[in-house]
Amino acid sequence: MPVVASLAEIKQALAGIDLLPLIEAGFAAYSRGEVVVPPVGELVFDDPPGDVHIKYGYIKRDGHYVIKIASGFVDNPKLGLPSGDGLMLVFSQRTGILEAVLLDEGHLTNLRTAVAGAVVAKHLAPAKVAAVGILGAGVQGRMQLEWLRRVRAFDQAIVWGVNEGELAAYRRDMASPGLEIRTTLRAEDVAAAANLIVTCTPSTAPLLRAEWIRPGTHITAMGSDTASKQELDPAILARADRVVVDSLSQSELRGEAYRAVSAGAIGRDRLVELGRVVEDPRLRRASETEITVADLTGVAVQDIQIAKAVLGALSAPARPGSVPFG
Repeated sequence: MPVVASLAEIKQALAGIDLLPLIEAGFAAYSRGEVVVPPVGELVFDDPPGDVHIKYGYIKRDGHYVIKIASGFVDNPKLGLPSGDGLMLVFSQRTGILEAVLLDEGHLTNLRTAVAGAVVAKHLAPAKVAAVGILGAGVQGRMQLEWLRRVRAFDQAIVWGVNEGELAAYRRDMASPGLEIRTTLRAEDVAAAANLIVTCTPSTAPLLRAEWIRPGTHITAMGSDTASKQELDPAILARADRVVVDSLSQSELRGEAYRAVSAGAIGRDRLVELGRVVEDPRLRRASETEITVADLTGVAVQDIQIAKAVLGALSAPARPGSVPFG
C-alpha cells in the first residue's frame, strides 16, 4: 500500500530537510538535459476565475517519478477557503507502482516556489540589499520574505497589496525582530525603495513599469504561470542586463519572457536558463549596477525534488524532538 500523508505529517517530515540545495540541484540537472518534463497540463476557468496545473516528470536514472496537481482559485477567500489546493503522487520509476500520496493542500507547491526565489536571489540579487520589495501580500508573499532572509541580509521590506486589510494582516503576521515592514497600495513605492523585488500575484496586467526600476535592481517574477497572466512591463526585460528563466521551453508559452518576446521587446536569444546560472558563475550578476530579471513559471523538477525528499523523510525512522517546517 502507498504511503498516504496528510499536510500535518508532511510538515513534520520536512523538519531538518535542507531544501535550497535540493531545488538548486534540480534546476541544474534540468538545464543539463537530465530531466524529462512534458508540457504543463492546464485548465483555466473564467467563472469563478481559477487555474489548475498538472506538472510531472522524472530525473533520468532516478528512483521515482512525480505527478503534481495544484489549483489556484482567487475568489476562494470570499468563501472562507484557501485560494490554493493540491497533491503530489510519487511512483516508482522502476515498476510504476504508486508509493506515496502527499495530500499537501498546495503547501509543497508554495514551498518549492519560495525556495526557487531564494535560489535566484542567491545568484542574481545585489550583495547589499537596501530593502526587499514584495508585490503580493498572500501566502507566497509571506514565504518569499522568509526564504530571502536565508540568502541575503536586510532589515527593511516594503510590501504591496490590493487593500489595507490584507496589508494589516501581513504586518501582523510577518513582524519580527530586526525587520521593519512597510506596506503600500502603490507599486511604484516598492520600486523606489527596494533593490530586490519579488512579484507573486495573479495579475493579468503589468504592475511594475520600466521607468520606475533603478539601476542595480533585481526582480524575480513568479506570478505569471499562465499565458494570460503578467506582472511586468515588457520594457523592464528590454532594460535588463540579464534575463533568466527557469525553463526555456515553458517560456515559449507563458511568463514574462513570453510576453516580452511576443511584444517585440526582446529576442529569445536574450534568455538564459536558471540551471546554467547555478552552474556557471559567469552568468550571474556581474556588478551592483546591473538590472537583472528572473522569470519563474514553475518547473516539475522542483516538485520531483521536494516530493522525493518528503517521501524519504516519511520512510525514515522518527526523530525525537523534530518540529514542523513551514
